[in-house]
Amino acid sequence: MEPILQIKNLTHTYGIGTPFQRSAVEDMSFEVYGGEFLGIIGHTGSGKSTLIQHLNGLLKPTGGQILLNGKDIWAEPKKIRDVRFRVGLVFQYPEYQLFEETVYKDIAFGPTNQGKTGEELDRCVRESARLVGIRDDQLDKSPFELSGGQKRRVALAGVLAMEPEVLILDEPTAGLDPAGRENLMANIRDYHRNKNKTIILVSHSMDEIAQNVDRILVLKSARVLMSGAPAEVFARAEELITAGLDVPQVTRIAMALKARGMDIDPAVYTVEALEQEILALRKGGAPC
Repeated sequence: MEPILQIKNLTHTYGIGTPFQRSAVEDMSFEVYGGEFLGIIGHTGSGKSTLIQHLNGLLKPTGGQILLNGKDIWAEPKKIRDVRFRVGLVFQYPEYQLFEETVYKDIAFGPTNQGKTGEELDRCVRESARLVGIRDDQLDKSPFELSGGQKRRVALAGVLAMEPEVLILDEPTAGLDPAGRENLMANIRDYHRNKNKTIILVSHSMDEIAQNVDRILVLKSARVLMSGAPAEVFARAEELITAGLDVPQVTRIAMALKARGMDIDPAVYTVEALEQEILALRKGGAPC
């Protein structure tokens, strides 16, 4: 499988030549594949926010490269705006960036700047609105009349309407209640499944990461600590905890049961997997 994004020896240093000089990202290398759902985790200060702002050219590397479909995104600096259309970034609390008179106009802002007009623009707006659960009758409303969760969906729809090849989500469910979080993540899962687009999810919620992504990238102190499928990463739960990170609640339960002498895989990270482990113990056999 060909990578859609290649991060090669990426370094970003703030305050060069001052007493406050520090590298927020240091010699970081990894690849992101087409259609992949990648999760990025790391404690505060690990470099997550700095990293994702490089992926669509909001920040320029101090060293190293970002390749999009094999081409350095900074090869032609005057075209960096096109990269931002192709790699969509939804910031934390994006609803604070809403400003248009109607939901329709807010969603249409990005694709209009791409040059979309008429039927093509209308299709992009309405299709992206449906993808995130915004009804047609809500499109003529002011975005400021909507609930917090609905505003979040409008902001997400505005990025989806640009039809990016890669969608980056920075803490997309922050501040939402449990029902709002699950509804929004269900919309994102549907989008991924139906469009087969590449999604990069940054989240502090290990349960959110565990339940949604194909692969996890763990950052620590501006570097990549580990990378792998959820089962591989959560098998190193003790190392994650030592690095100041959490693990899914189910994994914590499994670890506690293991510590009490039960023959359970402490790396399970879904309720279903833990249920299979416990049922197998009751039957006296191995899990299915």
